[in-house]
Amino acid sequence: MLRDEGYDAAVEREDESRLAVGNGFLGVRASLEMPTLASRPRTFVAGLFDVVNGAPGGPFLAPAPDWLRLALTVNGHEVALGDGAEHSRTLDLQSGLLRSMWEYRAPSGLLRLSSLRLASLSHRSTALQVVRVVPEGRVRFELAALLVPSTLTLLLEGVDGPLSYWRTAGSRRGLTIAMKTELFPDNAALVADEDGSRLARRWSWDAAPGEPAVFVRTMAFARESQGKDRTQCARATTMAVARGRDEILASHTAAWSGRWRASDVEIEGDDEAQRAVRYAVYQLVSAANPEDEHCSVGARGLTGDAYGGHVFWDTEIFLLPFYTFTCPEAARAMLMYRYHTLPAAREKAARLGYAGALYAWESADTGEEATPEFAQLPNGETVPILSGTIEQHISADIAYATWQYWEATGDESFLADAGAEILLETARFWASRAVLEADGQYHVRGVIGPDEYHEDVDDNAYTNVMAQWNLETGVVVARLMRSRWPERWAELTEKLGLTAVDPDLWSDVARRMYSGLDAQSGLYEQFSGFFELEPVDLSLYEPRSAPMDVLLGRDRTQRSQVIKQADVVMLMALLWDRFAPAVREANYRYYERRCGHGSSLSPAAHSLVAARLGDVALAEQYFRETAAIDLGDAMGNASGGVHIGALGGLWQAVVLGLAGLSVSGEGLSFDPHLPDSWASLSFAVRYHDGTVRVSAQNEAAVFSARLEQGSRPVAITVGGVTRVLQEGEAHQWRIRGRAMQTESAT
Repeated sequence: MLRDEGYDAAVEREDESRLAVGNGFLGVRASLEMPTLASRPRTFVAGLFDVVNGAPGGPFLAPAPDWLRLALTVNGHEVALGDGAEHSRTLDLQSGLLRSMWEYRAPSGLLRLSSLRLASLSHRSTALQVVRVVPEGRVRFELAALLVPSTLTLLLEGVDGPLSYWRTAGSRRGLTIAMKTELFPDNAALVADEDGSRLARRWSWDAAPGEPAVFVRTMAFARESQGKDRTQCARATTMAVARGRDEILASHTAAWSGRWRASDVEIEGDDEAQRAVRYAVYQLVSAANPEDEHCSVGARGLTGDAYGGHVFWDTEIFLLPFYTFTCPEAARAMLMYRYHTLPAAREKAARLGYAGALYAWESADTGEEATPEFAQLPNGETVPILSGTIEQHISADIAYATWQYWEATGDESFLADAGAEILLETARFWASRAVLEADGQYHVRGVIGPDEYHEDVDDNAYTNVMAQWNLETGVVVARLMRSRWPERWAELTEKLGLTAVDPDLWSDVARRMYSGLDAQSGLYEQFSGFFELEPVDLSLYEPRSAPMDVLLGRDRTQRSQVIKQADVVMLMALLWDRFAPAVREANYRYYERRCGHGSSLSPAAHSLVAARLGDVALAEQYFRETAAIDLGDAMGNASGGVHIGALGGLWQAVVLGLAGLSVSGEGLSFDPHLPDSWASLSFAVRYHDGTVRVSAQNEAAVFSARLEQGSRPVAITVGGVTRVLQEGEAHQWRIRGRAMQTESAT
């Protein structure tokens, strides 16, 4: 449970983000049923993007109408928060329900209201609102249930009984909404008054002291897309609202129960850490829709307006591991979104003079570049945004996620039908992007790496080494396709215009790619010239609440070694086995003290790598910093929505970092390092067609794994010791520092 006591207009929008409910198709902020001036009611429908001509920022998610709006009068007095009301909201993470409680001291006496809302996880088009009102004295109630446009970007086209038809102003995307309302004073249904209002339902009734009335509103939303026209939307939404309240509640909570069985991370001994990781899991489950492969998860999920619902590299690098290991169907759908947007990625690469596929830095529904061209700094200065053209590592990031999904799931149809094409086309891009120079090495000049404080740099280590990996993996995929699926390989070579010499070129570019590694120190230079920049002692600016680029100014920041977020450190996190232990250690220590963490993605990456290095105290520190980003609004911008990438990173810090999970060869590997305050850590992961449940006991120094289900045996490696599990079999590894002993049981 996440409980918010009282009402504070100053933080209302942050609370609305934090307590949102969603299911990957619908996202509903925790706005009040009777909003104040501080409220920002929003219901987002995934994929419903609009474009306003002349407006900056490109396409953005168009908010659906506010369907939660109520107007209540008691003996002619309108109920509002200003009436000495006591108010609380409780987000039930386990069941995906938001409950609210009010006590209004109206002139007629005390009035108690309670409400419940959900966005159904079992029927994703459906949302439910239930409100119960109980008066202390004898009163006359008047209630209006309204459907109110949230912005001017969604226009009403018509109303037909319970159905309303809407269309975005610029992109002309259609949305059909069905609304069913019921009122039960004293358990008897009351028919709404007919007043001619097309988007409102109104009731009036007399209530005795203590006599409850229950209002129920069932909503269904359908987006016109993928061949679904208005008639089909109307039929689907009408059927959806016909479900009763009890059936909607039961199926929704059952679906959440199933997701928690697959996704829960249990921490004993540290309630704060437990709440943080469960909150992360809740938001991650709420953000993804495995039923729609034409949408993906934006940087704030469906919880706020920030970034307009755009999809960044966050999705593949910070979110995909959670879905791959707990709900691979969702991971597959998100990668299929990247497959469906390959044409736009090819067009972008060609427009910039390259081959293959260069994905948009910010992507909406079509995959076309959606990054704004300009931004305004806090001091009012307007600066160009270069990410849309030269922050190109995203193509390697998507390739990386594609291959990681394949390794963890063995999903052959995905690789053959979609994944291979992504991997091949991104490899082709890097082969055309890198330039062979006089030193006999390939260079990638004029880019932005993850550290966005430094723009238009040459040979960014993260970009170059990830591109190198992408090229090498492209060669592996070409060989795999040729040997395993020769007919599909023939189709691909014809479609893409690949020749027999292309993989040879990729191998050569990868082999001679400049990496920036200084062999003597073991350090990777973040980009050419970084070591010559001004060192800045970040400790001199602590404690601070402003980002370092604000404190130093844009120009000095670019001339300094201050880093916005994990860059070389992120590279170590993704390609861990590629680097020697001494290289990992040297680079982490060097760059960690230069990082200002100006991005919400940064602390989690530092936590993960610190855990793998065995620096548990530092890993725990960064874990708690990550948890505070949304739960404590540590960055001061949660009003725009939760930071879903940071929440995915929090899960990774625990599962991939502190538990040390990685995919190795034909199985899973673990290298646990738990904080002293954690008595135990346990969770389940999906691997191929099986489910493995693991647990690490701190004081007993025991790590256990059980193959709960799976048709094939799975090799589990802990501390370098491997055991093969059959279905129903468990093994235990006794941990003594770095030395391991093994025991087994069935």
